[in-house]
Amino acid sequence: MRAMLVRTLRRAGYTVVEVEDGYELGDYVAMMQGHGGTLVPPDLIVSDVRMPGRTGLEALGRLRDQGIACPVLLLSAFADEETHAEALRLGARQLLDKPVDLDVLKAAVRDAVAHP
Repeated sequence: MRAMLVRTLRRAGYTVVEVEDGYELGDYVAMMQGHGGTLVPPDLIVSDVRMPGRTGLEALGRLRDQGIACPVLLLSAFADEETHAEALRLGARQLLDKPVDLDVLKAAVRDAVAHP
């Protein structure tokens, strides 16, 4: 699923940095400018809610705690109303239900990047 999403976004003209899980996302954030690193902060983060190690909600909470304000889109095949509410409370732009329609995903990405 991740490979398909990466391929779709790259074909739509976006530069995509792919990380394995919530811990690797945390490592990426630690290497960003403003946090002592050299990497440019992303324009957008797209993450699954269920990931090995650290959930997308936990990763989002940590991002916000560290002052990372870029838009975040979350994806989930198991999201109930409570998960949707928690995602929005933590500052996610949207939580899209899987299987996500690729046109819907591209529209959400386009909107999030255009209106951070």
